[in-house]
Amino acid sequence: MSETVETDICIIGAGPCGLFAVFEAGMLKMRCAVVDTLEEIGGQCAALYPEKPIFDIPAHPRIAGAALIEKLAEQALPFEPRYLLGQRVEALEGAAGAFTLRTSAGTAIRCKAVVVAAGAGAFGPNRPPLPGLAEFEATGAVRYMVTKREEFRGRRVVIAGGGDSAVDWALSLKDIARVTMVHRRDKFRAAPESARQLADAAARGEIEMAIPYQLHALEGEAGRLEAVTLATLKGEERRVPADHLLAFFGLSMELGPIAEWGLGIEHKHVRVDPATCATDIPGVHAIGDVATYPGKLKLILQGFSEAAMAMHAIHPLVFPGEALHFEYSTSKGVPVA
Repeated sequence: MSETVETDICIIGAGPCGLFAVFEAGMLKMRCAVVDTLEEIGGQCAALYPEKPIFDIPAHPRIAGAALIEKLAEQALPFEPRYLLGQRVEALEGAAGAFTLRTSAGTAIRCKAVVVAAGAGAFGPNRPPLPGLAEFEATGAVRYMVTKREEFRGRRVVIAGGGDSAVDWALSLKDIARVTMVHRRDKFRAAPESARQLADAAARGEIEMAIPYQLHALEGEAGRLEAVTLATLKGEERRVPADHLLAFFGLSMELGPIAEWGLGIEHKHVRVDPATCATDIPGVHAIGDVATYPGKLKLILQGFSEAAMAMHAIHPLVFPGEALHFEYSTSKGVPVA
């Protein structure tokens, strides 16, 4: 059943930047509705690395992705955001001060401004071209993310990929599972320290390395994985007994209908004014990984700063003619949830 939501700002994306934007808007007395294609808030932090530690969040020397989302949601809670999850924004109508967005669930969102905080867009994993892949995906034998580390205790796990996610999870799971690392070459794209730890773990026999191999086939019945067949470019094959395959080949980034709005797309990112995060459409701003400008750093903390700048730029649109007197949170305080 379709519904209409009235709010000041519609935020597209419930990742960390989108959640912090709710807080920044609330501090300026602006209401928010947040739309996300995922069924839960958190974006990539929740979907791809909930247990993976993040080290560059100010005041948190180490915090897991899921814990960061929990704290951001708690911070936004006093401002009563309306979460519209499991749906995608399909259309943008109207103009600054009087937008209407329509979602795949039939929801109409009437707002004065829009903030695109879509991260990598409507992202999905790059899947290996293996026969019968869908059958093993359906049972969880083949996965592209780890949500609960303990699910792999005592299991035989094949990890494929050469980036940070593959190396980090190999190091994380080696203490509770039998891990085989598959990569087409002996050079990894992970952080140098992580790559060094991987080499050391392999030397100690804690991780089995399959190099230079690539995924070739899956073996099993009724979605139950029994082994993964690997192959070299020369056609040499190797069979590795396995209960799970974790394939980390990155994400395919698709902005979806947003790309057709005329925002100013540059290499699948939205071009913005770095001072206000404004796009080519008045009243529409973009923050976080989806936004680009000279000197842009793809860091969560930079997205937080962009959220603050965007909300201050939007304030005159929500409250025309009303002067904005900047106040620090230490003197202004926040509502009690």
